[in-house]
Amino acid sequence: MASQAPLLVPGQPLPASFIAPPLPQAGPGCYEYQGKILASVVGRPHRDGAVVSVIGKAEAGAVPDIGAVVIGQQAHIVIQIVNNRPVAESSEELTGVVRVADIRLTERDKVKIGECFRLGDIVKAKVLSLGDARSYYLSTAANELGVVYATSEDGHPLLPVSYQEMEDPQTGKTEKRKVAKPEGV
Repeated sequence: MASQAPLLVPGQPLPASFIAPPLPQAGPGCYEYQGKILASVVGRPHRDGAVVSVIGKAEAGAVPDIGAVVIGQQAHIVIQIVNNRPVAESSEELTGVVRVADIRLTERDKVKIGECFRLGDIVKAKVLSLGDARSYYLSTAANELGVVYATSEDGHPLLPVSYQEMEDPQTGKTEKRKVAKPEGV
């Protein structure tokens, strides 16, 4: 119900559908004033039994900041996870781009994007800067950053075999990727 609810600003009364009898108790993110329940944070109203609350962005999810580690889906990376927390619910997707110079630490002049990422790959990257109005600037230039999940041209999940190759275990074919070093290795 919270995702369809209107966005409220502090001081705004909760919609009638959230305060229908029996009159609920004001929970986190809201307060009672002169018989009305009002929002105390920017967020969406939520009712759980006899308690209503307003869930703000801080509770709903994460937003990227410089130095944050993000995970998302390639072409332009649609950011889905920030520092191991899901991104905040929004009508706009958070996107990032990895520029050619920010893919690898070494041999930057030899990088071919098609040999590093493919459409649909799940990529782990670090936020370099807040970029422009459309995208964050990201980097995969560290051993632990790069492709964490990919499927082969045949549609099978790929397994990492080196920092620059993944293998389809069903067909035995290898494909080039900028592979993220698996955690704990």
